[in-house]
Amino acid sequence: MKGIHHVTAIAGQAARNLNFYTRTLGLRLVKKTVNFDDPGTYHFYFGDESGRPGTILTFFPWEYAAPGREGVGLAHTTLFRVPRTALPAWSERFLSQGVRHASPTVRFDEPVLPFTDPDGMNLALVGVLGAEQEVAWAGGAIPAEQAIRGFHGVSLWQRAAAATGAVLTDVLGFKEEARESGHVRYRANAGMGGIVDIREAPALSEGRLGRGSVHHIAFRARDDQEQAEMGRRLLTEHGLQATGQKDRQYFRSIYFREPGGVLFEIATDEPGFAIDEPLAQLGASLKLPPFLEPRRRELQELLPALEPAA
Repeated sequence: MKGIHHVTAIAGQAARNLNFYTRTLGLRLVKKTVNFDDPGTYHFYFGDESGRPGTILTFFPWEYAAPGREGVGLAHTTLFRVPRTALPAWSERFLSQGVRHASPTVRFDEPVLPFTDPDGMNLALVGVLGAEQEVAWAGGAIPAEQAIRGFHGVSLWQRAAAATGAVLTDVLGFKEEARESGHVRYRANAGMGGIVDIREAPALSEGRLGRGSVHHIAFRARDDQEQAEMGRRLLTEHGLQATGQKDRQYFRSIYFREPGGVLFEIATDEPGFAIDEPLAQLGASLKLPPFLEPRRRELQELLPALEPAA
């Protein structure tokens, strides 16, 4: 199975971020840990009941991060899939809760409801025919018949689609599917997270990472062997050198900068989020990798309080 494994973004206040994604959008907090490279910062993972690949949106909440700036070389919109019949209820929910959103539009023959989170991150709900048959987490704030199923995909802004598209098709398991109004759509065989749209915008200025920006996009590899083969193809066929493998506790990752400038990751499906707490208790307590466990008391004092949102 190919497609998006997870999307990682930059947020501001940790409690506000936690509140929006669990209470307003009804996602499950699958894991509460820290940024392994900056352990004084939380790393939140939101997803479905078990955090399946293709449902996982993660955040580094850096409270004092400057706002990001839209532009080429960045991911622009993260798209969630919901049953098509659920879109009117979501519009009403956004109105009642003061969520900034735009009027529904249509892209590639699908209804799209754009909105932003409290940090200005561009998001959208896509009404998908048949999504009501997909698994939904029933334990959240949203009725199961309306709940977010997972990612529909992501959109990128690039000066041209060809070089990025070649990596998507040659290495990451996507195929070009359609073109519409300056957008090129690539699709993988995953139901969740199976779409990457590239908007070609040669006249736009460069974007800048910051609060409300997508930090990186991770794509799926079944295991270490498949990941290594994908890394080999990156180098031999595209001249792109990936990092060495990094153990992220719940998956193992390599990273590279794709030709348009977006940071891509290739993450293994294994071992998953239930390796250090039972499924029923995912996200209930702060989890640390073994190398940070001796610093638990210190880190708990550094991390911001999550009440009352937790």
